[in-house]
Amino acid sequence: MTLHKIIIPTPFAVGDVNSYLLKGDMLTLIDTGPKTPEAWMAIKAGLKEFGAEPGDVEQVVLTHHHPDHAGWVDGFENAKLYGHPYNDLWLRRDQDFFEYHDAFYMERLKEEGVPGDLQFWVKKMKRPLNLMGSRPLDKAINEGDTLPGHPEWEVLETLGHAQSHLSFWNKETHEMIGGDHVIAKVSSNPLIEPPLDPAQGRPKSLLQYNASLSRLLKMPIDVIYSGHGEEVRNINELITSRLAKQHQRAMKALGMIGERNLTVYELTKELFSHAYEKELGLTLSETIGQIDYLQEEGLISERLGDDGIFYYNKV
Repeated sequence: MTLHKIIIPTPFAVGDVNSYLLKGDMLTLIDTGPKTPEAWMAIKAGLKEFGAEPGDVEQVVLTHHHPDHAGWVDGFENAKLYGHPYNDLWLRRDQDFFEYHDAFYMERLKEEGVPGDLQFWVKKMKRPLNLMGSRPLDKAINEGDTLPGHPEWEVLETLGHAQSHLSFWNKETHEMIGGDHVIAKVSSNPLIEPPLDPAQGRPKSLLQYNASLSRLLKMPIDVIYSGHGEEVRNINELITSRLAKQHQRAMKALGMIGERNLTVYELTKELFSHAYEKELGLTLSETIGQIDYLQEEGLISERLGDDGIFYYNKV
């Protein structure tokens, strides 16, 4: 088995993204950078280092649908495309899904108490579609599958950062290809995204993320090949520390809520007084995560006001 890392520039604050070329019975590329000319040049240069070119790639596999990972899915004419079923809604440019997507966020902003003049943020919640590819999956893969052509790599559903997130685990070598699930330098944002099945209601992304992280503590992982930055080692230590920091952040939010009846928007303004105006989507996601966590622990109660807004206070 050969794993070859390709570092790709992105126009996003997160910086470079990593793709991985996997040689087995099939030549497989995991993640494809954003759809920019600079990214395509980096992919071709990375393939060339390995002695390959885009036409040699037999399959492309996505860790998740975000544009820094799913840009050049349509750059490999001989490759089949695999990923979590949620990817397809974006890659097909499914208009029904996009209408549902916008309605989902509009509903969230209202119940979070976000003022009407900030509801233009709904449009900003859509990922930059021009940086994402537009070909549908050839086949959906998920928990319990193995990667076609690479039977030693198991597919794990690791939701939280994205509703489409998969990681790939090799139990023989104790290696994991982890996308944005675990990044060495920063903790991934558990983003609020519409569920695949509207009947399920809003996914509790932070609780999903914590569960997906905790699962790794029970696995003998030596290294995680991450979607950004360097490989991750000392996995148990890192995850334990991140879960502890998450608990501290929730306790800080609990202290701010106190006996008051606060909305998600009011709490976001207090928690992120400098960042919330520029990054409303991210900061609301973070605040909702703390609220979900505190509710799960039985530390706060939720009340739906006559105005359709949720209010929270300490139990």
